[in-house]
Amino acid sequence: MSFNQGTLVPERKEQIMKPKEFLGALDETRITAAIQTAEGKSSGEIRVFVSRYESQDPLASAQKEFVRLGMAKTELRNGVIIYFAPESKNFAIFGDIAVHEKCGEQFWIGIRDTMTDHLKKGQFTDAIVYAVTEVGNILAKHFPRQTNDVNELPDAIARD
Repeated sequence: MSFNQGTLVPERKEQIMKPKEFLGALDETRITAAIQTAEGKSSGEIRVFVSRYESQDPLASAQKEFVRLGMAKTELRNGVIIYFAPESKNFAIFGDIAVHEKCGEQFWIGIRDTMTDHLKKGQFTDAIVYAVTEVGNILAKHFPRQTNDVNELPDAIARD
């Protein structure tokens, strides 16, 4: 299995998340609804993953969870994981090969930067919903929903 380098953009090393505040502030219903809306317009799959462990390398951690969650097995290789490690105050976004080929590095950097702004303000759910919405828009553009499309993966937030 090969991953296209650069598809994951780790957050800049800044103090943006306080673990307990982050975990307690997430509106899981709103996040799940955003995933369902985004996936309703596309054949892509979006997962949000929150780790209870520290991650010094969110890129490697996101790739590991991407594979573990079965995201590398989607039919069109158009899955995206939004990975958070609140204990180490970092996050990453990883798009599978087909997604990265269509949107490029600047797309991921723009999402990362806007998410960082939300996170600094304590708007944790807003950061995630923003990312899911933007990813959903790019997936809809390049991977529109097909009549026979099925939801290949759960929409709820995944955790370890």
